[in-house]
Amino acid sequence: MQIKDNSEKYGTISKFLHWGMALLILWQFLSAAAHYFFEDTTIEAFFWPTHKPLGVLLLLLMVLRLLWALVNHSNRPPSVGLLAKLGHMTLYLLVIATPTVALLRQYGSGRAFEAFGVPVFAGFEGEKIKWMLDLGSNFHGELGWVLLALIVGHIVMAYRHRKNPNTDVLPRMLK
Repeated sequence: MQIKDNSEKYGTISKFLHWGMALLILWQFLSAAAHYFFEDTTIEAFFWPTHKPLGVLLLLLMVLRLLWALVNHSNRPPSVGLLAKLGHMTLYLLVIATPTVALLRQYGSGRAFEAFGVPVFAGFEGEKIKWMLDLGSNFHGELGWVLLALIVGHIVMAYRHRKNPNTDVLPRMLK
């Protein structure tokens, strides 16, 4: 078992973070779809309560993933090209920005928030913070849709690169 990354493939920690976060993000989109399409049903009641805590978990995992990438920067497999680098950077940014604007909205509402029983912040009395509410309301869902589009593009490009043995990137994350 190879813990750290090397020039040929990603290590166990990178793979765990990648595939674990992929599953959590899939769950997030399922919970958002359940909330949108199946409001006030048992399907929504099953998925939706997990949406906020898992968003916080994804934010924390993304920060951990960035730190791990920095530690392994010189060891990682080379990027396919500039567009791949920019695509990954944008994915990372969106996985940070999407839950961050939702947390700002939650805080701005004055309501307390806890994830998995751990208090994230206390609520407050008085006037709500409009710019935080507006930022979250105007951008959380939209950033999520952009993230989904980039994830689909990420999957398509990984599959497309399978056709060329020189740029087949999937084995790096699977082996």
